[in-house]
Amino acid sequence: MIIGQIKDGIVLDHITAGKGMEIYNILGLSKLNCTVAMIEKAESPKMGKKDIIKIGQVMDINFDVLGYIDPGITVNIIRDGKVAERRQMSLPDRVVGVLKCKNPRCITSTEQELVHEFRLTDRAHKVYRCIYCEQRAK
Repeated sequence: MIIGQIKDGIVLDHITAGKGMEIYNILGLSKLNCTVAMIEKAESPKMGKKDIIKIGQVMDINFDVLGYIDPGITVNIIRDGKVAERRQMSLPDRVVGVLKCKNPRCITSTEQELVHEFRLTDRAHKVYRCIYCEQRAK
């Protein structure tokens, strides 16, 4: 299978196999007015299988979301057909506006304008807790 090279855009590489569609949906890539190619379960010498997403335009991406979903992702910004910037994702210290606190007694349940914010409390086990009530993110 041949997927064409992009002139200007973003390539999300080294996505854990099976997580590509979750990233596609969270980033709202179906709403873009450009070419988006998603490759699932591509062969990888390092990972065995991986997903890849190619986006045919440069756009703002919430890197914290990518790091939270899959900390091993590599983000390549392509300009004029060449990699202009490469960023390796890692677990972010904070995740803002992505997760929702499930605690019905949390202030975010009654104060609708409050942004849901979680902080990383255990890097080894990828545990995030609400900054308001300490509820563990699911």
